Amino acid sequence: MELAIRAKNTASRLPSPCKNWHIGSVAVIGHSGVYLGFATHDHRPHRSARTGTGNLDHGRTDQAGTWPWSASQESDWRVGLMRQKRTFEENLALAKARVQQAAALQTVVAEKSLEVQLPLWAEVCRGVPNSVLRSALFGVVRRGPRSFQQRVQKASVEGIKIIHTGPQLDQADLDVWEQALQLARTGGLGCRIQFTASQFLKCIGRGNGKSQHEWLKGAFARLAASVVEIKDGHRAYFGAILSHGGRDDQSGRYVIEMNPKLIELYGLDGWSSVEFGQRMALKKRPLAQWLHGYYSSHAKPFPVKVDTLHRLCGSQNAAIKGFKQELKSALEKLEEVTHWRWEIDASDLVHLSKVPTVSQARYLLKRGLVHSGR
Repeated sequence: MELAIRAKNTASRLPSPCKNWHIGSVAVIGHSGVYLGFATHDHRPHRSARTGTGNLDHGRTDQAGTWPWSASQESDWRVGLMRQKRTFEENLALAKARVQQAAALQTVVAEKSLEVQLPLWAEVCRGVPNSVLRSALFGVVRRGPRSFQQRVQKASVEGIKIIHTGPQLDQADLDVWEQALQLARTGGLGCRIQFTASQFLKCIGRGNGKSQHEWLKGAFARLAASVVEIKDGHRAYFGAILSHGGRDDQSGRYVIEMNPKLIELYGLDGWSSVEFGQRMALKKRPLAQWLHGYYSSHAKPFPVKVDTLHRLCGSQNAAIKGFKQELKSALEKLEEVTHWRWEIDASDLVHLSKVPTVSQARYLLKRGLVHSGR
């Protein structure tokens, strides 16, 4: 580009003997693309041509007196110009590379815009949507083969509607989903979450053997295969519970992504903090774990009938009497871990009292359900 400007400026300063010079276009290919500059050429007949002995002169070195710069400068300029020329194929490849680079940049910007920040909860807790905790989406499922559900409406409290398509999900699957949400809490929903299987299994209180690694593969597959339609009041979400992922079986490294639209289930009051240490202490007690999540989502639990809890947790124990015995055992274990007090009255109403969390206490105070002096 500097060479082209130099040629143009030189043309404007041509002496009067050079009035017959004209400007011709020259393509100078630089780092940033093709620049159309100018060069000067003298098409007057050489003085020898006027005597019939010469050819047309295009400003060659034998006419240094009329060329705007010296012969050596002209030679350097021509050599420099030749060195900057590219072939048509090279120009085409360069143009394609720039298009691809611009497209890649737009993709990166678009992906970053999809990253959504989850609410900030304490490190020792897990932030879970209330719609999940107050339903049978992650139910109390017996060991053995899982049934595949096709648009099955899951039991839930009033005001929440959940339709599930995919394999049955249990409390162990919820452990995995909660830990994935925990990892997405810092980077944001929609970001790439990277970890090793060993690290992940340790975080959810499981061993590092081959069977546990295979179980984790199955858990991620179940979550990715589960599509839900969840409506909680004015909030709604439809899509996969876990967007997608990949793994390296040799190194054990995973990369997963959570759908950023899951944020629709949170809002200001659509989620609760679940103390993960307490949940881990209830491991292998799926009904106790479900009760822990359900009551964690209530600042001040109200009495609930035994058969209502039987329906909400998705218990596969068809006999209410048998379920009631399981419920008592699970409530005893829950009290041992959390110190929450409970009783089942003569009307089969389950009463549970607990100390609300700080955020739940603020909620109760705002609603006038507790006095500020208490």
